[in-house]
Amino acid sequence: MPTEAKRETVAGLTEEARGSTAMIVSEYRGLRVSELGEIRRSLRKQNVTYRVVKNRLMKIAARDAGAETLGLLLEGPTAVAFARGDEAAAARAVLDAVRPYRLVKITGAVLGTRVIDAGGVVRLSQLPSRDVVLAQVAGAISAPLATMAGLFDAPLREIAGLVQALADRQGA
Repeated sequence: MPTEAKRETVAGLTEEARGSTAMIVSEYRGLRVSELGEIRRSLRKQNVTYRVVKNRLMKIAARDAGAETLGLLLEGPTAVAFARGDEAAAARAVLDAVRPYRLVKITGAVLGTRVIDAGGVVRLSQLPSRDVVLAQVAGAISAPLATMAGLFDAPLREIAGLVQALADRQGA
């Protein structure tokens, strides 16, 4: 029979999982509590929550949240980074936060219902942020339009220049 504390933990983890765009799983074996606190503090600034979880409780919460695939990554001492917002920025933040601690091993991540391995997390962190991609798309769309507008405007400018030159000539 599950205790009330375990039910509350599962409910909290379920809410975290439902509100997350990405869940990055890592193995934290060998870290001190103060080092875990440092990782948490640095990730909190990036809108990422880093929690040490019991695998069995996290599997139940993942199932309740509709992210059953997370269970594939839960082995050994596990910590999960729950990210809200840009997945690439979250992956970059997690990798930057755990880099000083060589004992931390990224196991993988779940993006929606898709599981990616540790290499996929590294590749995800190398992607540009959402804002940069949107700016690149906007630039790619507006550049040909600006060129076309310039091409359509050129004959009118030439005609205006000819009319002005003719007017100057008539005035003289």
